Formats: sequence, C-alpha cells, structure tokens
Amino acid sequence: MKYSSFNLNEQNQKIESRIVVSLERISEAFRVLLWNESKENSLSPIQIQILIFIYYHSLEKCKVGYLADEFNMTKATISDSVKVLLSKELVTKETDPIDTRSFSLSLTNEGKKIAKKASFFASSIEHPIEKLTQEQKAIMLNGLLKLIYDLNNSGIITIQRMCFTCSNYQIDNGVHYCKLLNSKLAENELRVDCPEHELRI
Repeated sequence: MKYSSFNLNEQNQKIESRIVVSLERISEAFRVLLWNESKENSLSPIQIQILIFIYYHSLEKCKVGYLADEFNMTKATISDSVKVLLSKELVTKETDPIDTRSFSLSLTNEGKKIAKKASFFASSIEHPIEKLTQEQKAIMLNGLLKLIYDLNNSGIITIQRMCFTCSNYQIDNGVHYCKLLNSKLAENELRVDCPEHELRI
C-alpha cells in the first residue's frame, strides 16, 4: 500500500516525502504573496501573473493560447482574465498582420507600472536563498530543474523554456554545454526560462 507524503509516519521515514511537503509549504508562500499583490491592485492572482509574463516575454509568446499552456489553464479561463485586463486598460491587443484573427497582448503604460512592481512579489523568498552557499544554490537549482523536467515529461507541467528541453543544450560526462553560446555551462548557470530557447524535437 502506498502512503501519502502528508502521512507523518511516511514523512519521518522518507526524505522524498519531506521534500514534497517542503515544496508544498513554499508553494503556499507563493500563493500568499501573489494574493497580497493581486488584492493591492484589485486583480486576481492569474491576472497579475499574466501582466508579469507579458512584461518580460516577447510579443509572439503573449497570445491567449500560449498563455493558457504557460499557466496550465484553459483558453476560456485566460480569455476571461484578458477581458478584465483590457477593460481596465492594462493591456492592448496587437493584431497579427499575417493572420488578422490572431492577436498578441502588450502592456499599456499603467500595465507596465503594475507589472514592474508586482514582479517583485517573490523577493522575500529570494532573500533566504541568497544566504546559501554557492554550492548549496547550485545543488538546489539542479535538483529543481530535474524535477521540473520530469514533471514536464509526464505532462503535469506543459511549456518549459529550460536548458534541458532546448535543442542547443547537450551534456557529456556531466559537463553542460550550450551550442548557441558555444560555451560550457556551470550548474549554477543553467536556465529555467531562456529567451533563446528552441524546443528539442
């Protein structure tokens, strides 16, 4: 019989269970911080996340379909959030000149202002990480990247723009290498969200 990670006896016996519960606690911190930020701006958490995403990503990624995959939500849910952002004049539609039925989203000046400020909502989580040694940070990053990669492969997480899923990435005898940068990568240089990412087919 398989036990739950939340079963205290299981937690005390398996480090994997303690890691799962630790990640769940951290996810609660993200939810609280994001909720506080969204309340301050009279927006929902996903609307704040959409604004932040648009602020830092290229126009071709700022389409409803891409955002739905990015946040693991339906197009209808994202469309409802986008309608609110449009009505509040925080985003505008940029029509695709090739396909006039398609559009990307860009931020208005007010949208940029809110997105920039909101993008620091997780800074209180980053501060404790700064206190770790470089070795601890590298081990943590590598472990998290492998976890995200496996979750992506199993279909739990959809879009990923990380080194492990990029056609420019290769690893040989434990040495990470980027063909685009034509350079070796230290473990602490592996990227979670790379603007030059090209999905490996």
